[in-house]
Amino acid sequence: MRSRTIVPSVAAASLVLAALTVAPAGAAPGGVRAAVDPPPLSDLVTGPAVMDRLEDLQAIADANGGTRALETPGYEASAAYVEQALTDAGYAPERQYFTFEEPVIDALSATAAGVEVTESIYPAAFAPDTPEGGVTGPLVQPSDDLVQGCTAETWDGVEATGGVALVSRGTCPFSDKVLFASQAGAVAVILYNNTDGALSPTLGADDDAWVPTVGITQADGQAILAALADGAAPEATVEVVTHVEEFETFNVIAQTPGGRDDNVVMVGAHLDGVEDGPGINDNGSGSMAILEVAVQLAEATDGGQDVENAVRFAWWGAEEVGLVGSTHYVDDLAANDPGALDDIATYLNFDMVGSPNYIIGVYDADESTYPAPVDVPAGSPETEEVFTDYFDGIDQPWVDTEFSGRSDYQAFIVNGIPASGLFTGADDVKTAEEVALFGGTEGITHDPNYHSPLDTIDNVDPAALDIMSRAIGHAVASLSEDTFAINGVGNPRVDGIEAQARCLDGTAYVAIRATNGEAAPADLRITARPAAQGATPYGDKKVSSLAPGKNVYQSFSTRASSVEAGIATVAAYQWRNGDSVYQQYTVPFDAISCT
Repeated sequence: MRSRTIVPSVAAASLVLAALTVAPAGAAPGGVRAAVDPPPLSDLVTGPAVMDRLEDLQAIADANGGTRALETPGYEASAAYVEQALTDAGYAPERQYFTFEEPVIDALSATAAGVEVTESIYPAAFAPDTPEGGVTGPLVQPSDDLVQGCTAETWDGVEATGGVALVSRGTCPFSDKVLFASQAGAVAVILYNNTDGALSPTLGADDDAWVPTVGITQADGQAILAALADGAAPEATVEVVTHVEEFETFNVIAQTPGGRDDNVVMVGAHLDGVEDGPGINDNGSGSMAILEVAVQLAEATDGGQDVENAVRFAWWGAEEVGLVGSTHYVDDLAANDPGALDDIATYLNFDMVGSPNYIIGVYDADESTYPAPVDVPAGSPETEEVFTDYFDGIDQPWVDTEFSGRSDYQAFIVNGIPASGLFTGADDVKTAEEVALFGGTEGITHDPNYHSPLDTIDNVDPAALDIMSRAIGHAVASLSEDTFAINGVGNPRVDGIEAQARCLDGTAYVAIRATNGEAAPADLRITARPAAQGATPYGDKKVSSLAPGKNVYQSFSTRASSVEAGIATVAAYQWRNGDSVYQQYTVPFDAISCT
C-alpha cells in the first residue's frame, strides 16, 4: 500500500503566512492553492444535458436488441458514441482491450411446488453451479412476514437442512439472503422479484458460503406460492450448469492534454449493462454524467489545457460480470507501470446516479455511519468531503452509503489509492427517514428496475440526475485544481521534505531538506519552530528561484543544548501567467538532547 506522508496543518499555515515578509498575492490561509478558481462545472454540467445523452444511449440500445452488454453491438455503439463526443471536445480517447473468462450457461431451470420456470430466470452472479441434473430438496421459506430472510433469526425454527429456500427480494442485499439461507442448511436458493420484471441478482463477490442461486420474476414467485397454498408438494429442484469461455472487450480511457500527469485525478463509470435491458440508469447515468463533465471541462479550460492536475476519465467494460475492466486496468498498471499507478491522486466512482426512488448517497469513506468491510486508504475521507461539503454548501440533504468496494473503485482501494463516489441506490429498500429527506416511496427499492428490461430512459429520475451531475462537475473541477487535502501534493509541488533535530558542539540544530518538484523555478520559504501554539520560530530562510529538481538544505540553531519536538514548514510559490500559485507543507521533527 502506498504511503502518503505530507499532511497540511492549518495552524502551522497561519503562522508561516504571518512570518512571510511578502506573501504571494491571493495566498489563502491553510495552504490552499490560490491561483484561479476552478471552472464552474456545477453550473455547466446539468441534468437536462446528461438526460439528452441518455436519450442517445437509449436509442443505441433500441437499435441493438435492447441491450448494451459486453460483446454486443450495443456496447460497441455505446463506446463509439463516447469516443466521438470526446474527440469532438479535443480529447484523444484510447481503447484498452483485455480478455477474461466468464461462465456460459448450459442448463438453467427451477421447479418448485410443480411450477416449472425456464424463462426469465437468471443465475446469481458469483453463485456456484449445481451438479448436472440439479439439486432437489424440500421447499422452505424464512419465517418473517415478508419472506425476505434478512437475518439469521428468520430461519429459527425452520427445518432448512437439505432444502431449497424460496425467498423474496427486498430490505437487504441478495448476499445476506443467500448467506443466512445457506447457514440454515439450504442447498440452493430461489429469489423471486417483489415488483414486475425479471430478477438478475448478484452476490457481489466470490465466497465459499454461497449456494446455487437463481432469480425469477414476481409472477413466477406468486405462482409457486399459490401452488403451495393449493396443497402442492413442497419440493423443488434447481439446476445451474455452466462452462467457462474466453471473452474480449475493452475500456475507453481519455485524459486532459494539460495538467500535471504526476498527480492525476481519475474519474470512472462502467459503460456496460446487463444482457436483459438497456442499462440506462445502471450505468448509463454514471457514464453519461462523466462524459458531460469531460466535455464541459474541456470547454471551460481551453480544451483541457488549463488545469493544474490532469484528469483521466474511464468508461469501464465488463463491470456487470465482476468489475473486470477496472480490475484489469489497475492490475496492468501495478504490474507494468507502478509509478503511473502511484501518480493517481484519487479515484471518483459513479455507479447509478439517476435511480427513480433515489437517495443522494455518498460513499462513507470516513465510516461515520457504516464500518467499512474493506481497508479504507488514507485520503478517502478527504475525497468524500469534496462531495459532502458541496452538498452542505447548497443545503442539499445527503446520506452515507457503505464504502464496501463493490463497484469499480475496489481495485483502486486495494492498491492504496483514495476513492469516493456517489450513488442513488439499487436494490436496497427506501426507509421512512430517506423519504423525509428525498421524497419517493417507502418500502420499495431505490431502483425497482435494477438489472431488468425496465431500466429505460423513462425510469431515470431527472431531479436525482441533475443533483448528482452537478456534484460530479463540482468535484472534478475542484480536484483538477487542488488535491492537497487528499494526498499532500500541492501546486507548486515540493518533494522529499525532511526535518531532523541534530547536535553540533553541544547545540541543538534543526536541519531541513526539500526538492523543487516543479518543471520551472519556484520560490521557497523555510522555517522551523517548537510545536507549541504561537511559539517563536528558530528562524526562517527564503530561497529564490530554486531550479527544477534542485535541493535546498537549511539548518537553524536553537541556541540551546536540547530541543522539544516541533514543526518544519516549507512554503512554495510561483507566478504562472500573472497569477500567484501558493502551497504550504509541514513535517514534524523529534526532540533531541545534546548533553
